Parts: sequence; structure tokens; C-alpha cells
Amino acid sequence: MSFNQRAEGRNFLVTGGNAGIGYFVAEQLAATGATVLLGSRNPARAEAALTSIRGRVPGARVRHLPMDLADLSSLKSTVDDLAVDRLDAVVLNAGVYLDEPDRRVSAEGHELMFATNHLGHFALIAHLAPLLAATAGSRVVTTGSLTAKSVALDFDDLHSTRDYQPTRGYARSKLAQMLFGFELARRSGTTLSVITHPGGALDSLTPSRPPVHVRTTGRRWGALAVGMVLQGKDKAARIAVHAVLDPAVRPGQLWQPRVFGLRGAPRQAAVRGVFADRVAAARLWQVSAELTGIEPELG
Repeated sequence: MSFNQRAEGRNFLVTGGNAGIGYFVAEQLAATGATVLLGSRNPARAEAALTSIRGRVPGARVRHLPMDLADLSSLKSTVDDLAVDRLDAVVLNAGVYLDEPDRRVSAEGHELMFATNHLGHFALIAHLAPLLAATAGSRVVTTGSLTAKSVALDFDDLHSTRDYQPTRGYARSKLAQMLFGFELARRSGTTLSVITHPGGALDSLTPSRPPVHVRTTGRRWGALAVGMVLQGKDKAARIAVHAVLDPAVRPGQLWQPRVFGLRGAPRQAAVRGVFADRVAAARLWQVSAELTGIEPELG
């Protein structure tokens, strides 16, 4: 698929579009002529990202949508502020990884990584459901992680109140996010849900986009060897962009980089192991609806 595909007249929302892979997803989608909304809770970082995109994409149609996924009570107002009459795709890219040893919680009392990476996106899609359902060919693209393959959800302790381990907590939050994407594909009759993981993406292999990201000469030379195995965040973003634009993508598919799932062009991967657990996905859907007080209804 050509990444020069045009998408004038379409609207895309990228959560966490102000930094990292999300920034490059937004930049690449803006280059198609579409309107791109950057969901971000940090106005200064969002403005820096907008300035960078406009500097690289002449005539870019981009704007900031204030969004705090950890604050479930705020998401209805966020959606009310969209000010668009159609929404062609949402890229669920935002995510937090907290490596400090102390467990943190959201305002509602949920473990913060689970709240932000999964519950916030679940509630966001629920609020966006009417707009997505009314847009022919709309898509939800969920960004997962290879780390999710190594864990299982503990439904007796989804908020990690016992034996909290940051790395495991993050992996579980990403597994929850991916299971939501697969379950959404089974339940939605109008909106296509597809899941991606970007592979191995390093800052040292990522081109500079000051002030969003600055790569020094030393870091660039130091990353030459690892560049045989991994890639920069600009190339990792191509997986999500492919999932948004390619007309051949189908519901419930998993897309990843071609070379060992770490680098390279987009390639469809088999859905197996914990990702194929339909019982866990359906149970997570029910629990998430209870925890958020809202449920996606996409027909």
C-alpha cells in the first residue's frame, strides 16, 4: 500500500498524538490531506507537535483536542468538543508506562496504567460510538504491545492492589486494550476494529522533529548496529497508518512489522494465545462497562 494515499475530507483522531509514535502517526495522516485531531492532556506539548507537523506538511489540517484518558468523567465533554460531523478513524495510541515502584491510581481509584491505557479508551469509544456509527467505513485502530503476550488478566485484581509490579501492570493494561479491540471487532456491525503493534521503536533511530524530538549525532551513530533489528518511531507509525488507510484491512486483524514483528513494512499476523481468548475478552468488556458506567454500542 502506498503511504501517499489521499484522504481529503476525512477526519482522524489520534490519542497521544503529541509525542512518540503517535506524533508520527499524526504527521503521516496529515500528509494525506485529512483533518487530524491530536488528543493530548498537555497543551504545550500539543502545540509543539502541531507546529512541527505544519512545518513539514504544507497546508496541514491539524488541531489539538484536550483529552485526559485517566479522568473518565471528562471524556464526555472531550467528545462534545470534537466539532466534526464525521469521524473516519480513531487511533488508540496513547499510553503510559510508570516504572516507579509505588502504585498510582486515577481520580476514580483505578490503577493508573489500567485506567489510562484501557478504561479511558473504552469509555472514549463508547462516547464516540454514535459519530463512528454514522460515518460509513469508520475504523478504530488499537495500538497494542508485544509485552502483552507474556501475561494474563487477573479478574480478581484488575487494579493490581496485590503484589504490584510496574512492568507486569503495564503489560496487563496493554493486553486489556488489545482484547477490547478484538471484542469490538466481534460486536460492531458498522465500525471496523483492527489491532496493531508497532514493533521495536527507539528514539535513537527516530529522525528529529524539534522540539518534539531531537536526535543527536552521537545517538544516531550509536544506534547503527541495533538498527539492523529495530527501527525508529517514524517507521513504527506506518503500522497504524496502514490500518487506518488500507481498504483491504478487515475487522479483528492484527498487524505488525514484517521482520520478526520488530521492524519493516506492515504485515498481518496470526491472532493466537492470549489474544484469541474470547472468554476473557467478553468478560473484560462486561467488567469495563461496569467500571466506566458506559458501553460502546456500534450497531
